[in-house]
Amino acid sequence: MSTPASAAKKWIGLPRPWVISGPCSAETEAQVMATAQALAHSGKVHLFRAGIWKPRTKPGGFEGVGAVGLEWLKQARQQYGLPFTVEVATAKQVEEALKFETDVLWIGARTTVNPFSVQELADALQGVNIPVLIKNPLNPDIELWTGALERIAGAGIEKIGLIHRGFSNYGHSEYRNVPMWHLAIEMKLRHPQIPLLNDPSHICGRRDLLMEVMQRAVDLDFDGLMIESHPEPEKAWSDANQQVTPERLLEMLAAIRWRAEDIHSDSFHTALDALRQQINQLDQEMVQLLGRRMQVAEEIGRYKKENNITILQTSRWQEIVERACAQGEQVGLSREFITRYLEAVHMESINRQKNVLDS
Repeated sequence: MSTPASAAKKWIGLPRPWVISGPCSAETEAQVMATAQALAHSGKVHLFRAGIWKPRTKPGGFEGVGAVGLEWLKQARQQYGLPFTVEVATAKQVEEALKFETDVLWIGARTTVNPFSVQELADALQGVNIPVLIKNPLNPDIELWTGALERIAGAGIEKIGLIHRGFSNYGHSEYRNVPMWHLAIEMKLRHPQIPLLNDPSHICGRRDLLMEVMQRAVDLDFDGLMIESHPEPEKAWSDANQQVTPERLLEMLAAIRWRAEDIHSDSFHTALDALRQQINQLDQEMVQLLGRRMQVAEEIGRYKKENNITILQTSRWQEIVERACAQGEQVGLSREFITRYLEAVHMESINRQKNVLDS
């Protein structure tokens, strides 16, 4: 299960990939201790998690047991040897968590979305030596995520990690929070030395989807997983549908195909380099074709200017999308990919034509 990791990604003192698990909410002392015992004895979980303060969308829901739960987590650590992490959203919560010697703090998506809240936490963490994990914001805004990282780093926190938990999306989706993997990958590329974990529980919202998302994260070289577990998930006081028993968690971890980031093999690298050269050549050809496409778009822009025609013509756009999606399906390209690609190309074409009209 262990794979190579750079020293920079071992800041928490844990092997890679990390596994963080525990209940969505700390409910009772007995529930916390039972979960911690099962996870500790497994030997596969490195950090125990439990929600102490629970932000709810609507009033009236279970909002956590509060600071009393920190005492339970501290007792669980003393008895079973599992360090623990909790979510904090205010300076007061940071103060309470530190009072009970919490090992790691995490900032939730509802907090990351608000720079004022993140700055309040950063101010509270000035001079404190504790690792902090930052979940992506609710909305798909990578700059907000980056801004939260920079604010916490600005407070002097050196041990920072990121958690990808998916993004809110209006409309139907099989996921509770749509993964939007490309945003997580972009953060990974921007900050390669900062650990990136995946939270399949909040992405899926359903137990039956967890395995697929866990494997996808491992295949994309995430540094670890945060998965909610509960002795009796169906009786959980919050997010019952997405939690699994500790026993089921171990089954899923055993079923994952853990992959190495690299191997030391001359034949492997020779074969891979040959394939990458093919990719480079194809990329070069695609860029050349896109350049020629934009030249044609500019010609169309000049024609529209001479004849006083609007840039955007929706019927033509729909025709392009439907034709390309049908062609893409024949070569194994998803409609989602083709649509995203065409939207980017279309916006560049519009900008080129607008420049022609404005000239």
